[in-house]
Amino acid sequence: MKAKPFAITLDPGSSLANRTGSWRTVRPVYVDRLPPCNHACPAGENIQGWLFHAEAGDYEQAWRVLTRDNPLPAVMGRVCYHPCETACNRAHLDESVGINPIERFLGDEALRHGWKFERPATSSGKRVLVVGAGPSGLSAAYHLALLGHAVTIREAGPVPGGMMRFGIPKYRLPREVLDAEIQRILDLGVELELNSKVTDVLEARREGGFDAVFLAVGAHIAKRAYIPAGSASKMLDAVSVLRGMEGDEQPLLGRRVVVYGGGNTALDVARTAKRLGATESIIVYRRTRERMPAHETELEEALQEGVLVKWLSTIKQAGAETITVSRRWRSTPRAIRSRPASSRPSRPTPWCSR
Repeated sequence: MKAKPFAITLDPGSSLANRTGSWRTVRPVYVDRLPPCNHACPAGENIQGWLFHAEAGDYEQAWRVLTRDNPLPAVMGRVCYHPCETACNRAHLDESVGINPIERFLGDEALRHGWKFERPATSSGKRVLVVGAGPSGLSAAYHLALLGHAVTIREAGPVPGGMMRFGIPKYRLPREVLDAEIQRILDLGVELELNSKVTDVLEARREGGFDAVFLAVGAHIAKRAYIPAGSASKMLDAVSVLRGMEGDEQPLLGRRVVVYGGGNTALDVARTAKRLGATESIIVYRRTRERMPAHETELEEALQEGVLVKWLSTIKQAGAETITVSRRWRSTPRAIRSRPASSRPSRPTPWCSR
């Protein structure tokens, strides 16, 4: 039997029967599109790129591909809520690829083995001032340093890290991990000036001889909710409570703590209160569990630690001794009574919201 001509792999017949269409005249067009995990990543990581090396067992190369975009993998592996896994195509087949724990593993491996960033071979001769040593400022300094620029970070506070330090509790982000990854960025030659507040950007640029300035002042202002309080004790916002945990004197929250709000920060404060010795840490949230903006894993961990949640509730009135909580489907409000004033020390009553 005569062999089939080159590129003919089907039996003789019409294109309609063979479902080949106009294969003789039309060629496939390959389009390079962004994978869904990369598209969902807030840090813009080349996820499928470093996963390839991690799967092959070359963990250092995987870390180096990862850190081309994100210089803080050990931090991100602990605090990121991995939208990449939500967008993962594999979820439609069985379950998403565990991207976030792999990122944490690679970050920890780098710290354990002492892997360092490679300094650029040449200098650009340019100087850049970065205002703020939070995640944005540190990342900008990292990428600028790799381009050969001389970078100086000026931070108004006494320690770097920004909201990674003052907005994320230690039980979620150990400070030794944060400090190690910050130091690795500084080892590129980045200068860090602490307790150095910039009040006039143009003057700071002119006096320092900088070619450019990157502003990374952060977002340290908490959201506030209106709660009728009258002559009640002082209310605290969630960011103030978390920031106070970094000081020498931890905030005195008392034995019964009420947190108003349903976000991840509200859960952080409620869990922090339990760690400070609160016998009751109660979250008051005005919607149902399904509509709670906090992530389900955070909520589950909080409930396991003994945090209580009052769903479909709001604080109607805050007095010196009682908190009136009303439920949306009830006409009669209920009160949460604190300890008598004579049996507790004088201190602010904690009210945290987000």
